[in-house]
Amino acid sequence: MIATIIQRAVMQGTPLLFGSTGEILTEKSGHLNLGIPGIMYVGAISGVAGAFLYEHGVGANMNPFLAVLIPLLCSLLASTLMGLIYCFLTVTLRANQNVTGLALTTFGIGIGNFFGGSLIKLVDMDVPSISLSATSTIFKTQLPFADKLGWFGTIFLSHGFLVYVAIIVALISSYVLNKTRTGLHLRAVGESPETADAVGINVTKYKYLSTCIGSAIAGLGGLYYVMDYANGVWSNNGFGDRGWLSIALVIFSIWRPSVSILGSILFGFLYVIPTYIPDITVSTKKLFEMLPYIVTILVLVITSIRDKKENQPPAALGLHYFREER
Repeated sequence: MIATIIQRAVMQGTPLLFGSTGEILTEKSGHLNLGIPGIMYVGAISGVAGAFLYEHGVGANMNPFLAVLIPLLCSLLASTLMGLIYCFLTVTLRANQNVTGLALTTFGIGIGNFFGGSLIKLVDMDVPSISLSATSTIFKTQLPFADKLGWFGTIFLSHGFLVYVAIIVALISSYVLNKTRTGLHLRAVGESPETADAVGINVTKYKYLSTCIGSAIAGLGGLYYVMDYANGVWSNNGFGDRGWLSIALVIFSIWRPSVSILGSILFGFLYVIPTYIPDITVSTKKLFEMLPYIVTILVLVITSIRDKKENQPPAALGLHYFREER
């Protein structure tokens, strides 16, 4: 039972890990991207569209490599484009970051529902959804010996490849931010863009790259949710509040991708544990769903009281940089 709960917590937390890792990279450049929920939604529907066209185009003659590659590329390209739109508005045109992010979320959800609804009309089903079971089976493929290793196999080896990609991306992001010159430059841009510019760091380039790469990573969270967690089933507005939980996880993990790995599992645990409590009421279930946000608020309060610089957000987070005023 415990191994199964942990397995489900990891599955539930993987979209949050993708989203939080992407947002951490963006925020390290000094930009607060509240468009992450919309970007994850666009990443999901783009992958679904690519998989839908390929799966229905070739039928039973699917190539497993292409069945994975096409949705991945569609998701990465679409979510990167969303990040590019955000950068153009906030970095180049200096639009308000909060308003732009919220508008991007609304736009992304609208785009997802529009194209999702269009694809649903192309299939003859009794329920308003799209089922990509063949593609999902490939995404969910696990190691052949996982079932033979008991609880160890259930917890660590019984996941689709995107779970391990999420963990690897978080670890690489943590290494780049803390151990490389590129990470040092990015953190300098987020802390004091004036100082970074004065020593020759291209502030605009770092803001664009970190935001676009972060958006691409976040988009994979949406793709994972549909193709793995939801078994290839797309339904409009079925993503829930996972995008906002990803942003909350950034605060919970105190802007450290490596901590997000454990945080995502904790958030996933709080999300799935009500299903294992017998005779739970609707109000109690809603209380459990509130817990990740409550925990995040507590972490925010504690870090604010302790006031350690390494646990604080980038000093220039949310602030525009005007080079001519330097």
